[in-house]
Amino acid sequence: MSESIEQKCLAKGVKLTDQRKIIAKVMSESQDHPNVDELYKRVSKVDSKISIATVYRTVKLFEESGILAKHEFKGGKARYEELSESHHDHLIDVKTGEIIEFVNEEIEILQKKVAEKYGYELVDHKLELYGVKKNPNKWKKKYL
Repeated sequence: MSESIEQKCLAKGVKLTDQRKIIAKVMSESQDHPNVDELYKRVSKVDSKISIATVYRTVKLFEESGILAKHEFKGGKARYEELSESHHDHLIDVKTGEIIEFVNEEIEILQKKVAEKYGYELVDHKLELYGVKKNPNKWKKKYL
């Protein structure tokens, strides 16, 4: 299992107050990419004394420390996820805001080929796909 955000903070020398520990734990347990408001709502259920300003400052600190990744997907507030060693791309449902993480080796190979074609060595990239489900009920039956 991967390191928790709290463990990453300790490894990077980020001071963890009790409030930061709660924020780190809630963020580590998130299965989605919450924005600060969503994270604040979750944190408030654990400790109602934590202010939205504390959540903003903590998220910024974690981002600057290389613990969280900030995503500014189209049409919404910045969203966050734990920074991962493994690369993945995102498919964003523009109607629901659902974010699907995926890895596709064919896309990875194609991106390298495009860079090489223009005389570049690819050092990094970010791929965000935006869409809507064509037929949600059909998809559920086929894949679930």
